[in-house]
Amino acid sequence: MDMRPLKQFLALADTLHFGRASELCHVSPSTLSRTIRQLEESLDAPLFVRDNRHVALTRQGKVFQEYAREALGQWELLRHALSRQDGELAGEISIYCSVTASYSFLYDLLSDFRLHHPRIELKLHTGDPAEAMNRVLAGDEDMAITPRPRSAPGGLAFKSLTRSPLVFIAPEEQAPWIPLTPDSPSAAQWQGVPMVLSEAGLSREYADTWFRALGVRPTIYAQVAGHEAIVSMVGLGFGIGVVPKIVLDNSPLAERVRVLAVKPELPHYDVGLCVLDRQLKRPLIQALWDEVVER
Repeated sequence: MDMRPLKQFLALADTLHFGRASELCHVSPSTLSRTIRQLEESLDAPLFVRDNRHVALTRQGKVFQEYAREALGQWELLRHALSRQDGELAGEISIYCSVTASYSFLYDLLSDFRLHHPRIELKLHTGDPAEAMNRVLAGDEDMAITPRPRSAPGGLAFKSLTRSPLVFIAPEEQAPWIPLTPDSPSAAQWQGVPMVLSEAGLSREYADTWFRALGVRPTIYAQVAGHEAIVSMVGLGFGIGVVPKIVLDNSPLAERVRVLAVKPELPHYDVGLCVLDRQLKRPLIQALWDEVVER
């Protein structure tokens, strides 16, 4: 059976962008477009609404999305059952993480696993860590490296990989708006300070809580997706940012910024691997989960 049309459909349904989906599937945009047309003709139903600028799932497309995910999951189970005779697991696992996590954790996480299970294909998607858990909950990814939320959703398993403090960072060069005594903050010091913060996620929640406790409404210079971009913007002198220290430690721009000794300190970031409990019934997912050592 050729499952590529379903995989290509799901890639487009997840990205809603023909260019990005075709890159993920290693096909040309014209090939991807032809596959979608053939699926629509076979189903006698439109799966996407598309024009020169936008792509969106139709009502029928959302129904078919659930079917495609279920069909690929069942196909993987079948492949595993038939391959048991040679004692090897086979199939795909998709993992979502930030760029920092991809080079901070993945080698240690996957190197031994690849040796033990060479027939398992690992699909890596990178992006904003604030989206990681939602992508797992929605079924878009099998696993994700993500910060542990304040209250984890039900049905989600989590293994901690490391803990990292959240820190305030400022440009290396002094600027008039950088608080002179961050270890004894006051509303007057922080009022009007340009802040570069994440659009969403745990670091933004903790930063907002810190400012509320100080009685200040932060002056937002920029809201960005991904902590790596915050380090870049702070290094360019646009403002003060809040990032996990592990991001700063792995940044090529670390020398252009400095950590402010802000009090009270922000909570630590507990970074780990998450997966839906029901996914652990899949032999491939369980095999990788078992190899992860919680720290």
